[in-house]
Amino acid sequence: MHRQTFYRFSIIVLFLFQMSCGGKKDYKSIPTFDANGKLNAVIEIPAGTNKKIEFDPDTKQFKTDQRDGRDRIIPFLPYPGNYGFVPSTLSDSQKGGDGDPVDIIVICETQPSGTVMPVIPITMLKLIDNDEEDFKVIAVPADQKLNALGITTLEELRAKKPAVLEIIEKWFLSYDTEPASSLGWASQKETLEYIRSNAKKP
Repeated sequence: MHRQTFYRFSIIVLFLFQMSCGGKKDYKSIPTFDANGKLNAVIEIPAGTNKKIEFDPDTKQFKTDQRDGRDRIIPFLPYPGNYGFVPSTLSDSQKGGDGDPVDIIVICETQPSGTVMPVIPITMLKLIDNDEEDFKVIAVPADQKLNALGITTLEELRAKKPAVLEIIEKWFLSYDTEPASSLGWASQKETLEYIRSNAKKP
């Protein structure tokens, strides 16, 4: 085979290999914090959709959750932010958690499923669902160009955009057919401590 033709063929094969492996990434094993110490968030559900999309650890793909053999569509207003999980974490069922990665909602423009974003955790909505902790970390992008709220602390959020907390709490208490209860909001320090305490040890 001619050298130039072989080179082009190799590039095509490499590209196809990368494309085929792109959907096979184990998003749950991504480090909890990036190289700069920022919290990582994996987006499953883009803001503004009603589809309940989840990462399937077996197929390493993002799929719409099924309920009674049908795509699960939230019978309420669309998700008010980009919803997903904090990688390499586990809400310990032995401590009242639901046994899943820590949930997170990132307030910014819609991001596609599979986006990994460095974020700043602001607070955490402490929900109880079926007698289990179902805490939701609320965060903003670390990239200030994406930070539509223009805040980085809970104090700023309460002072400048207090309705955000009211809307998010009301949404999570109303979106599902199963009732949940709220224990209120965690401080920024408590939120970070919760994330660290549920991070898997390397």
